[in-house]
Amino acid sequence: MSREKDGKQSVAEARVRKIGLTSSGIMTILVVSMVFFSLLAGIVVFVTTYRASMIQNVKTSSDQAAVQVERIVDNYMDDISRSLKLIEGFFLEEEPVRDVDLNHMADLRSDVTAITSYDPETGELTGAWTGHKVFKKDALANLSFNKEEMPELGEIVISRPHVESLLLNEYPWVVSISTRIRQADGTEQIVVLDSRFSQIASYVDTVGVGSHGYCFIMDQDGTIIYHPQQQLIFAGLKEENTQKMTAHSDGSYEENSLIYTIRTRKGSSWRIVAVSFVDELIEDRLKDCLILLAGLLLIVLAATIVSSVVLSRYISRPIHSLNKAMGEFEANAEGFSYEPVYGSLEVTSLSNAFGHLVIRIQELMNQVRNEEIVLRKTELRALQAQINPHFLYNTLDSIAWMCEEGRTKDAVEMVNALARLFRISISKGHELIPVEKEVEHAKSYLQIQKFRYKNQFQYSFEVQESCLGYYCNKITLQPIIENAIYHGLNRMIDEGFIEIRIFEDGDDVVFTVEDNGVGMTKEQCESILHKEVKGQTGGIGIKNVNDRVKIYFGEQYGMKIESELDEGTKVSIRMPKLKEDSYETR
Repeated sequence: MSREKDGKQSVAEARVRKIGLTSSGIMTILVVSMVFFSLLAGIVVFVTTYRASMIQNVKTSSDQAAVQVERIVDNYMDDISRSLKLIEGFFLEEEPVRDVDLNHMADLRSDVTAITSYDPETGELTGAWTGHKVFKKDALANLSFNKEEMPELGEIVISRPHVESLLLNEYPWVVSISTRIRQADGTEQIVVLDSRFSQIASYVDTVGVGSHGYCFIMDQDGTIIYHPQQQLIFAGLKEENTQKMTAHSDGSYEENSLIYTIRTRKGSSWRIVAVSFVDELIEDRLKDCLILLAGLLLIVLAATIVSSVVLSRYISRPIHSLNKAMGEFEANAEGFSYEPVYGSLEVTSLSNAFGHLVIRIQELMNQVRNEEIVLRKTELRALQAQINPHFLYNTLDSIAWMCEEGRTKDAVEMVNALARLFRISISKGHELIPVEKEVEHAKSYLQIQKFRYKNQFQYSFEVQESCLGYYCNKITLQPIIENAIYHGLNRMIDEGFIEIRIFEDGDDVVFTVEDNGVGMTKEQCESILHKEVKGQTGGIGIKNVNDRVKIYFGEQYGMKIESELDEGTKVSIRMPKLKEDSYETR
């Protein structure tokens, strides 16, 4: 009674241990998962909030950049206005003094490329001052003056940036600023000042938010006045969607990871656009935060790895090993060697059960295989014990005919050959006999058949002397020779020839029987190795010879048939070198 209680108690404790181990694993997964997802949710919320704050900061910085560019442009325009006032004063001077002052201004001011004047009525050029620069009198086109956009008195008109077309061999990028002035005599003139845009460009190029941010200037129609990457835009390698920007009022807008800040210059149609890259700025500012987050993630990752190792050791890895072992057993049940898998109590119990199953299945497979081999050997021995009645009848008939004809000597030779044939076939019940005896058996059979076929064929033996001591399956050559005579030479008009060779090949002994008969197709050769040849009424067939060799020595040994129609057939049999001392193991 106490033993039963102890047994029940041990079983209960085992169950508790099983439940405790499994629950521990599940609990570990749940805790790690909860911590991981909670931290992940916190990180997502933090990054989202911080990103929104950063975007707002970027918008503020972009607006400041736009304001800075606007001030640069204002300063530039103020300077231009002062220059125009100065030019207006020059036009009140006498013509010689005016020309000197205007040319002097064109030389001293590096940003001034040319000063021209035009008749406001006709639009014709009335004067040009370029300093030391050579004025092109026969210019094909004057890009600095547009008759359709002539300013009123006191008004300033700024053209779009263009290439200077009035100088010889010089093509700077300029902006033409035109105004209407009144001269000392009361007449009016349109004065145009061509100013290099490089001055304002050098300032605009330095303004931006981040390492890749930039500013550019466009008008209200979306036409780009200046862009730091203007050459790429003209080449079609970069595109700015200015038409879409014209629909926006002044302010900041986020689109496709970019922030556009637009400001319209007071008293002008020019609009300053500051472009900032959100990803670039976030990457710079999130580095410190990412270091902290990486530390937290590493802690969670370490906890996850530790728990995964523990779980893998007790559950996952043993189950995978057991599953792999089952797959290997399924693929190669005979050669499979099972190593027990250890882990949790459930896995260990399952592993032990599978180990017992493997052993039992392999025992049953060996039992079935041995029974099949014994049965096949029995069948082959029964075939060996049979005597082809047609062969025996024809041989005895030939002996009787020789005796009637008085050919007693031939009859005696034929009887002796038949006796040797049967004696070697019996061979005291042994399946394996020396190669020397097998050769003698084949010669006796050929001697009988040569008497019967009245010398319709010839034969020869080429046997390495070193092969005579090896052992082979008895009645190996006779079925092949019989097949060569009945199906290869019997249908020939000319004299047939059979060559039997036995030689060593590495660790093997090779038997070949080659005839010059009618030959066979590839399909017929394959058929012979898988079924008996039609027309054989008893005895050992070629298929059985091949089966016996494979049963006794393994699948790597056996028969090979090579044949060509009207050329002949060659049958090769490969066996291992087997000495008398290893005969009993077979």
